[in-house]
Amino acid sequence: MAICHAGGGKEAEILASLLRMKAIGEGVDMEINHAAIERHCEPEFFEPLMEEVRTYDMVLSTACGVGVNFLAERIGDIPVFPGVNTEFYGAVPKAGVFTELCAGCGNCILHLTGGICPVVRCSKSLMNGPCGGTNKGKCEISQDVDCAWYLIVERMKKLGTIEKLYEIRPARDWSSGTHGGPRRVVLEHIMDIEEQEVKEGS
Repeated sequence: MAICHAGGGKEAEILASLLRMKAIGEGVDMEINHAAIERHCEPEFFEPLMEEVRTYDMVLSTACGVGVNFLAERIGDIPVFPGVNTEFYGAVPKAGVFTELCAGCGNCILHLTGGICPVVRCSKSLMNGPCGGTNKGKCEISQDVDCAWYLIVERMKKLGTIEKLYEIRPARDWSSGTHGGPRRVVLEHIMDIEEQEVKEGS
């Protein structure tokens, strides 16, 4: 979060100071503290702070939506509020600019499309080439939006892999997509190791 200037130690301290000033300005008696946790999506990183965190009436988290969910499940009856509005997985081409490049939808086909994702980069998520609305490399929704399939074709020309686009492929399996409820990934080999450690410990 520090990279995105949304969280991290410095940002948490600044946010806490701003909240204190706001409370004082409005005559509200409120204790506000802050802490920085390296990763909100793995319990071992925030467990050392959980006992102290549970002494507060509420938590404002500047983690992504995953971190807020993960903390809320473990904190008990204390409400956890999101301090940022998670909208997508973004790359950072320059400071303060975030560009969505991946929807985390599973069944990745980037190796077939020159490393450019048609699911998230195409306005219609088309899987078999551009629609009739593309014009000089731009999308019909806006001249400021590149046509994903134009980018894919041009990239694959440079890579010398354009012939891959002529291959007939089966329809995409969307069962791993985002509309079937919360998704779960299990790394079986890690689970086996943990189970073995538990057995040896007992």
